[in-house]
Amino acid sequence: MKKNDLGGSGLMVSELCLGSMTWGTQNTVDEAHAQIDRALEAGINFIDTAEMYPVNPISAETTGRTERIIGLWNERDGRRDDVVLATKHSGAGVAHIRDGAPISSQTIAQTIEGSLRRLKTDWIDLYQFHWPNRGSYMFRKNWTYDPSDQNRAETMAHMEDTLGALQAEVKRGTIRHFGLSNESAWGMAQWAEAAKRTGGPHPISVQNEYSLMCRMADTDVAEACINERIDMFAFSPLATGLLTGKYQGGAVPEGSRLSLNEDLGGRKGPRAFEAVDAYLKVAETHGLDPVHMALAWCCQRPFMGSVIFGATKMSQLETALGAADLRLGDEVLTALDEVNRAHPLPY
Repeated sequence: MKKNDLGGSGLMVSELCLGSMTWGTQNTVDEAHAQIDRALEAGINFIDTAEMYPVNPISAETTGRTERIIGLWNERDGRRDDVVLATKHSGAGVAHIRDGAPISSQTIAQTIEGSLRRLKTDWIDLYQFHWPNRGSYMFRKNWTYDPSDQNRAETMAHMEDTLGALQAEVKRGTIRHFGLSNESAWGMAQWAEAAKRTGGPHPISVQNEYSLMCRMADTDVAEACINERIDMFAFSPLATGLLTGKYQGGAVPEGSRLSLNEDLGGRKGPRAFEAVDAYLKVAETHGLDPVHMALAWCCQRPFMGSVIFGATKMSQLETALGAADLRLGDEVLTALDEVNRAHPLPY
């Protein structure tokens, strides 16, 4: 499987990344370990998690369970060097994690120690801030997000303060690289500049939602990725399963995301299903599996570092693996762009 140098950092990651957010709710320990084993066998070396995982639902009782499941795999196999591990520091808004405290220099060391303990490892390859303290346009907030009440001085001070704490962790050897998540183009540029001022770790990735149905990153975020050498680390490339076609015609497969989240995080709606129909027609016309098409399209974007997919069934994992090394031709890419113009921002 093709590997990319994430953000020019020397951290080589597979272009497909195994997501883990269902491990501990929708997936058992054994199922999660089987997924890791199969992914590594197929050439994936990159696993993404977060201290707040699993989801569906998010709860105080399950927080940290996914990291512990990965830790049990590390303990079982002793193959830590075969895997690039990425995890995330939660921010304000999750009341049962540090009483909902925002990210700060005071929270970083203890949060990293907790992840290391659960993951049963001495280091984290990519440590990410899950979302900005000042807020984010992600998760459908782009329709209402208003940055006019931000305090620029506070934002700059926060960036410099936390970069200092992160650099201390780099020196201590607990983390190797720093990444952003749910971040804007302006935020990416400011983090990059703050890293230059402070000597803190330069962000090498930004984990934002990106798919055929969520292409907000195609404009200013893409430009920031290229110019600041911050690679996209895309999540939800199958639009929470919509692009598989499994929800068309009102279908709600048992155990699926839609069976647990009735609006798919604000993605479900008539315009979304119309867009999916159009993308499915492109796949059919060109003899492509829609999952392969959606994942391969993301992988081919010029600012892409790695594309995260998740699976609750081994059959879903096997299907996703079929996208490895697939390259879409110009005719398919043009057809996909035409669908996007006809069905922009479907949610």
